[in-house]
Amino acid sequence: MPDAALSEITRAFLRIGVLSFGGPAAQISLMHRELVEERGWLSEAEYLRALSFCMLLPGPEAMQLATYAGWRLRGVPGGLIAGGLFVAPGAVVIGGLAAGYIAFGEVPLVQAVFAGVQAAVVAIVLQALLRLGGKALRGPGDWTVAGLAFAAIFILGLPFPAILAAAALWGAWAARDEAAGPTPPPGARPRTLATVALWGALWAAPLVPLWLAGAGFLTDLALFFGWLALVTFGGAYAVLAYMTQAVVGEFGWLTTAQMIDTLGLAETTPGPLILVTQFVGHLAGHAQGGWALGLLAGLLVLWMTFVPCFLWIFAGAPYVEALASRPRLQGALSGITAAVVGVILNLALWFALHVLFGDMQAGPAWLAAPLPVWSSLDPVRFGLVLLALALIVWRGMGVAPAIAAMGAAGALAGQVAG
Repeated sequence: MPDAALSEITRAFLRIGVLSFGGPAAQISLMHRELVEERGWLSEAEYLRALSFCMLLPGPEAMQLATYAGWRLRGVPGGLIAGGLFVAPGAVVIGGLAAGYIAFGEVPLVQAVFAGVQAAVVAIVLQALLRLGGKALRGPGDWTVAGLAFAAIFILGLPFPAILAAAALWGAWAARDEAAGPTPPPGARPRTLATVALWGALWAAPLVPLWLAGAGFLTDLALFFGWLALVTFGGAYAVLAYMTQAVVGEFGWLTTAQMIDTLGLAETTPGPLILVTQFVGHLAGHAQGGWALGLLAGLLVLWMTFVPCFLWIFAGAPYVEALASRPRLQGALSGITAAVVGVILNLALWFALHVLFGDMQAGPAWLAAPLPVWSSLDPVRFGLVLLALALIVWRGMGVAPAIAAMGAAGALAGQVAG
């Protein structure tokens, strides 16, 4: 493997972090070009095995792939630099966007802009659903899992982690007869236990002082987003419905409209889409106690979201060869991916209903999801959603330009309606 200085790793991953727009597929492609094709730091086979391993983990696979590449080159310091720089540019942008949203989000013109952004979010989530469904649903079994997952969350209101667990068990069972791959290297277990203990302690470090200080809001925030980091399989879209249910319904930290705006703004930034959690932290903290608490809450959510990514990589890196070829793990991942299609369908429907209709009402007793009040359909927003679908799904416009175009369309529609 080529010898890479920490300064070279820093320059390479700062460039990757700044340019990592467009979601995980674009980010993985960008890293492949930088790390495999141009610099030769990883071979094609090493890169693909690392990617397979990262897809088995909770959390953003592209950020974890960057961390693994840095670890392969220069150990833990290289991993910290690579993973940190993959996230840092987007985190800075998210902080600025959150501050702007807090300061100006109630201005009528800005609200009109965000009506267009919300319409774009509906189309973006639908596009993600179509792309993932085309790749993940490869047979009747996958279609059945996706349908059951949608029914479980939309009709029965079952929790997201339970749906993932059931899908993983089914996938592992379905792959039970396939041959297993190589075993882990000897002597890896003691080092792994020490790594888990160290990074687990770092991950949990904020909880003790927060609890001792009686900071109930920040403690709840840390516990929730720490738990979320454990169940973020299938990408940010999959966990958004679960996060929204808790953030809006259980804790009351944000409104539904704010959650949709948050996702729209997060789509325009570099880095992993799960940075949407940082935006939620900033807004929730500001609502609870002003600018200082908003800044602290955003940083706390960043810590609870991304520290476990380093834990998974540094603890699991010696096992990449073994884990990437385990058929039951691959089967579990396939089951989760199929279930995620159903979960994202629920998210797309949920977003669409809340964007299009001004009022929602409880449905029949057997249905967990609320239903729209049909008379509250907003014709302007309906037109914006149709325009967003035409631009993003039909014409294939990129996410950032589509959001900009829809923001302008929303502002124009607001001026005409006003």
